[in-house]
Amino acid sequence: MTRPTTPRRKVLISGAGIAGTALAFWLGRQGHEVTVVEKAGTLRSGGYPIDVRGTALDVVDRMGLLPRLRDAHIDLRRLTFLDGDGSEITSLHPHAVTGGVEGRDLEIRRGDLTNALYEAVRDDVEFLFDDSVATLDQSAHGVDVTFRGGAGRTYDMVFGADGMHSATRKTLFGPEEQFHHHLGHCFAVFPMRNALGLSHETVMWNTPGRAAALYAVDDSDEVHAFLNFAQPEPPVAAFRDRAAQEALLTEAFADAGWQVPALLTALHDADDVFFDAVGQIRMPRWSSGRVALLGDAAYAPSFLTGQGTSLALVGAYMLAASLAGRDHAEGFAAYEHTTRDFVTRNQNLVGEGGATLFPTTTEALEQRNTRLRGLSTLPAPPPRAAHSALVLPASDGG
Repeated sequence: MTRPTTPRRKVLISGAGIAGTALAFWLGRQGHEVTVVEKAGTLRSGGYPIDVRGTALDVVDRMGLLPRLRDAHIDLRRLTFLDGDGSEITSLHPHAVTGGVEGRDLEIRRGDLTNALYEAVRDDVEFLFDDSVATLDQSAHGVDVTFRGGAGRTYDMVFGADGMHSATRKTLFGPEEQFHHHLGHCFAVFPMRNALGLSHETVMWNTPGRAAALYAVDDSDEVHAFLNFAQPEPPVAAFRDRAAQEALLTEAFADAGWQVPALLTALHDADDVFFDAVGQIRMPRWSSGRVALLGDAAYAPSFLTGQGTSLALVGAYMLAASLAGRDHAEGFAAYEHTTRDFVTRNQNLVGEGGATLFPTTTEALEQRNTRLRGLSTLPAPPPRAAHSALVLPASDGG
């Protein structure tokens, strides 16, 4: 049975990242008048690698983007683990650790995906860069929005796709602390010179509670550096303070060997540094009235699952499909009903990633290294079932 045609609605999406732009695509396809507001002055691209897996591949295929993204696949061929003194523990194909599927799962630069999504919607969707939502005032007839730039508009629905530290979520549901589940680590990602001549590979150094890695997505002169350290409580005061972030990282890695001193030097010189705590967002509900959340704002899984991008893409699709032929209340309820189990399964993958990448004790690190050496003599494990644990409805919601 086909649902009634969805009436044209005026909607606002806060956040021009992967979740927000993907939602703009699907709502635009349904004929809605879509505006996306983004506090940054331009698209936030960044070249570090992200994964698109399982059900998310079906989503980008339905968007017509899969051929382009396959062409952009960076094909990392080797993952090398190093001991504290820089000696090699083992070198593996990345899928032996991640459970990826050769020839199906994609690993691409974040910027390649965000650019593809933006180009697919820019002619049909209004983008407001260098602005953000200041206030939301809901009524029975719509949502009155005031932007920080001073303008005011009314929308039928508003969507928060503004990341793990979502301002939309804070406005609707209160402080982040009640939904943020800290996973005991902090990390930084930044570009630096490819002094080791790495190509299509990742090299990761570990000591208990600390990790440093270099990601070479190609054979260019630049790599992406990564630093991770155990931190029992999130250093909230450092999240918006670059000097405090550098001080934390410098202290955590003060006596580290291998290439870590060079990474710290590059950190101080880098213009583009992303620093955050490793955590998840877990919420009892994802909507309130005419406003709904998606992506990291609603259910950030953390990079330890390898599923953040895929959840953003699938969540955007399911939210739009749930709204087809329904009012906001019915649509948001359907979104929760159809999507929550998939989200929970993927968030629960977090323990596997943390144990492999960031052991916090000498014993756990030795056990991890023993497992990794064993993997080098075994075939790659089968893919995780959670990657494809959701059957997508028709894109028109029918």
